[in-house]
Amino acid sequence: MHTGLRITVFAAALAATFGTAYGLGSGLGEVAPESDRAPRAHERGHDPAQQGHDPAQGGHESAPPGGLHASEGGYTLALRTPTIEAGRGDRLRFAIVENTTGRTVTAYEREHSKELHLIVASRDLTVFRHLHPVRAADGTWSAPVELPEATGYRVFADFTPRGGDGLTLGADLTATGRERPARTWAPGRTARVDGYEVTLRGALSAGRPSELRLEVAKDGRPVRDLEPYLEAYGHLVALRSGDLAYLHVHPNGEPGDGSTRPGPEISFTATAPSAGTYRLFLDFRHAGVVRTAAFTVTAGAEASGPGTPRPGATANHGH
Repeated sequence: MHTGLRITVFAAALAATFGTAYGLGSGLGEVAPESDRAPRAHERGHDPAQQGHDPAQGGHESAPPGGLHASEGGYTLALRTPTIEAGRGDRLRFAIVENTTGRTVTAYEREHSKELHLIVASRDLTVFRHLHPVRAADGTWSAPVELPEATGYRVFADFTPRGGDGLTLGADLTATGRERPARTWAPGRTARVDGYEVTLRGALSAGRPSELRLEVAKDGRPVRDLEPYLEAYGHLVALRSGDLAYLHVHPNGEPGDGSTRPGPEISFTATAPSAGTYRLFLDFRHAGVVRTAAFTVTAGAEASGPGTPRPGATANHGH
């Protein structure tokens, strides 16, 4: 995840929900064929504006989805904990393995203060977690996780091996236990999270960059003192419904750049790789707590507005 805006296409299984956070979901997508070529930085779903292009000029091809494969670019995400029990705390363990040597990777480039960013999302995109795993000396990563629903999940590892290209790899995770009924979603441009209201303005477009603006309010008043979280005032993850293709979008501007204000608005530039339904998860920090607001949007020529869950849908804690 690089500074500024970029989308790492969230996906298969936001993506974590991050502190105390809430996730709120819905279906469509196509799995790309396996590729062993390491994608360049601009191919990981990052916005082309971060590569020196002007989004206003158009003409950009959307980046291929990320997170659709466990093995890509010469590396494999080896999930050592493929099954956990829903409703019980457990430790998720995994490693990044170099395919040619079979060695576990122990050296990474730091991006947004972390060597690796880990996202866990349910297949129906109603549960989202942004986790902060710890790496042991032998290269094994682990993080505590508690998943509330007995269903299928997708794990995403977003990282850059030292001296290599950035990658997002994905693997399936199963939570066992009693299954819960399916949920439905209704349109809406405001997500309510722990007393906060986050309003989404703008529309997600397929194949071309567009601006998304998210405004944070508390008790009806704009929040003008957002706190930096992972070197930004907000982090946005988009997952395509169906195949969970992964996009990670960073905001336009960053704390301390002399022009970016700490709220109430956080601006992002995003490009959807295809038409379809996406879940957007915004992580923001205020009063020392990280919260997550979630929306459902449709990218395409006739884009509909974002969505919020119907009454009865359960918000999920995550960080």
